[in-house]
Amino acid sequence: MHLLAYLPLLFPVPAALAARPLAERLEPRLATWLLACGALALSALSCAALGVLAVAGLVRLPPAALLGGWSAQAVRAGDPVSTGEAVVAGLVLAVAAAAGLRMLWCRVRALAAAALEAACLPGPERLVVLDDAAPDAYALPGLPGRIVVSTGMLDALDEPDREAMLAHERAHLACHHYAFVAAAHLAAAVNPLLRPAATAVAFTVERWADECAASACGDRRQVARAVGKAALATAHAPSRRRIPGAVMGLLGRRRDPLASAGPVPRRVAALLTESRANSRPFNVPLLPLAATAAVIGASALCAFAAAHDLHVLLELAGSG
Repeated sequence: MHLLAYLPLLFPVPAALAARPLAERLEPRLATWLLACGALALSALSCAALGVLAVAGLVRLPPAALLGGWSAQAVRAGDPVSTGEAVVAGLVLAVAAAAGLRMLWCRVRALAAAALEAACLPGPERLVVLDDAAPDAYALPGLPGRIVVSTGMLDALDEPDREAMLAHERAHLACHHYAFVAAAHLAAAVNPLLRPAATAVAFTVERWADECAASACGDRRQVARAVGKAALATAHAPSRRRIPGAVMGLLGRRRDPLASAGPVPRRVAALLTESRANSRPFNVPLLPLAATAAVIGASALCAFAAAHDLHVLLELAGSG
């Protein structure tokens, strides 16, 4: 049980190292699902492993033995987890749970704020144009979601660029990209080793929206030009007012503390190459899928085995 309980705490390391290569090489939609779901699973399993270690220390206490009906002496003799390890594991688990709850609360508040702002925008149309010289464009999730564009951004783009920009924002709403970003950030809050995965998801949702826009417009280079023009237009723009954290924009979540320094050039470069989805429509990348499944499966197996060993120990201590 001792080694098995620690292994799920280490599996996020290879996942973090593989996050950026997966984000760069896989089709964006697949990469987003793989990274977000994998990060959530690994963070949950690391918490489960910490819980096993903490419980292994708790059951050594006389009050717990009295309530559970087992011999505390027998548990101490058969339990390889020291009291110090159990205390540290319990403290780390408490910090992780608090960080996860705080992140979840922040995301729920951000989503509620975005929905309220979307509902309060004037007019019944999904597209809302703000009279503002500062260039900006973003999607507000809500019921219904809204696409907000400033007059400054419209002035910075020509008609084909505007079409590409609007297609990008529509993709953010239609594909619920804010949910993937929130899931990855929740996993990173619980287990900071998964921060690279959260950064990668913030990039892949933008790439996903770029590919949707390219499919809608029929011109990948046009979408690349729109992204580049929008980046140049906002390079020296004044600071914007505070907007909800659930907002997704053409240039990504620029106020995101986990965002990488230069995602826009990577997105433009990817758009100027042939679409992976179009060039290889039936070629499923089995190696990344198998590797991800192996890491998550091994982590789950280790956590389950550690919990099972602890259960067997308590049964033996109770029968003795």
